[in-house]
Amino acid sequence: MEFIKITEQPSLYDDLDRKSVKEILEDINTEDHKVADAVQKAIPQIEKLVTLIIPRVKKGGRIFYMGAGTSGRLGVLDASEIPPTFGMPPTVVIGLIAGGDTALRNPIENAEDDMSRGWEELLQHHIKSEDTVIGIAASGTTPYVIGAMRTAREHGILTGCITSNPNSPMAAEADVPIEVIVGPEYVTGSSRMKSGTAQKMILNMISTTIMIELGRVKGNKMVNMQLSNQKLIDRGTRMIIEELHLDYEKAKALLLLHGSVKSAIEAYRRHDSTYQE
Repeated sequence: MEFIKITEQPSLYDDLDRKSVKEILEDINTEDHKVADAVQKAIPQIEKLVTLIIPRVKKGGRIFYMGAGTSGRLGVLDASEIPPTFGMPPTVVIGLIAGGDTALRNPIENAEDDMSRGWEELLQHHIKSEDTVIGIAASGTTPYVIGAMRTAREHGILTGCITSNPNSPMAAEADVPIEVIVGPEYVTGSSRMKSGTAQKMILNMISTTIMIELGRVKGNKMVNMQLSNQKLIDRGTRMIIEELHLDYEKAKALLLLHGSVKSAIEAYRRHDSTYQE
């Protein structure tokens, strides 16, 4: 099938520099409305990938996001939110960006054009058969990502990808390609816009679903979140109050003693007499 680079097609809008602020904002919002619909159409592929990942993670496998530019930054962002949100070690979901951490703030010239560098970085993390590599590239043509996925697949490692173009070279290297077709960008070629929004939505879906299936959420609550600030300590305390019907100070003391909502509730139920007057 033909590879069509929709991400490079001209914007559906013109004379942007002649529009009012309100017109620009409304136009961007109109285009953003298309993103959720495009993601919805990709759910069968997202489900397929997540379903394959879950048993791998349960066996000790890890998830590697790989991308360049905006795509790489979004992968690093999602990975970095897993420990505080779900209390998982930072080694379970890992974001790799072409050019390394410096590229999070400053573009690194030609970093994404190195076909072998991505696999070299995976080797530094001692990649293994239970791991999963998810390439992220709106264009679907980033050599840094394609090279890593190709070699990973040759080694029997599960590969997936998120792209905004159909039938891309990156999708050809994926066991489960996720093609989210959001259409031309408002500013022609600026894939940080709709494509980036779609990538963030899909990454949220992938990581959140996996964490729920791993038991890191109870009901609808982040019972394993890290207690990294007073807001989260207060939130955790109120979760315990709701579950155990304790007063605020007792609930807070229990939380701080055990380090997470889940551990605190489990400990209380095992030894509830210890905490009762």
